[in-house]
Amino acid sequence: MKPIRVVVVDDHALVRMGLTTLLGDRPDIEVVGEASTPVQALQVIQRLEPDIVLMDIRMPGESGIEATRQIVQRFPQTRVIILTSYSDDGLVMRAIQAGAVGYVLKQADNDVLIHAILAASRGESLLDPATTARLMNYLRTLERQAEQNAFRDLSEREMSVLAELAQGKTNAEISQALHLSEKTVRNHVSAILEKLHLSNRVELATYAVEHHIFDWVEKK
Repeated sequence: MKPIRVVVVDDHALVRMGLTTLLGDRPDIEVVGEASTPVQALQVIQRLEPDIVLMDIRMPGESGIEATRQIVQRFPQTRVIILTSYSDDGLVMRAIQAGAVGYVLKQADNDVLIHAILAASRGESLLDPATTARLMNYLRTLERQAEQNAFRDLSEREMSVLAELAQGKTNAEISQALHLSEKTVRNHVSAILEKLHLSNRVELATYAVEHHIFDWVEKK
């Protein structure tokens, strides 16, 4: 069985040397090249066509994340594992969006890195449990913020009108529920349509439900 061919990308020579030494003890893994910059990495990868790239996330010039995006686009057979000292949820998310299949902290045990390389070579994605938990919390926070932003331009009264509309109520029913005149309700609906850049009541109702308006306004 052929060894897994790895390229190490890091701007610190000692880090590259340490990783090469660590992986050199494994008969099933071979470090075939290294690079100190993202630009150099692309050249090395094009020449050597490795199975795995261990990519530092922060380097002078172009970031490891942007390099990862280019590698995934240009060399789809090569899988990228981010190896970094930074435990940053935002960076994890950006790395995954760029196409990285793993995210391993440099301070993690050697076995964690070996496991990540072996998993990536099998076509699997890997995040350590602690990073996965943080990432899920981060995604939930982003989702919550997106929901808040979905209604950020609406007043409290407009939110109430939209919540009633989302339940399929007519203007007359909304006016009765909120103790407003029908003309006032119509004006609010028109203002909401304009603020949300939507065309009709069906689009409004769909938008409101999709963005969980009843998490923000009590359903009556």
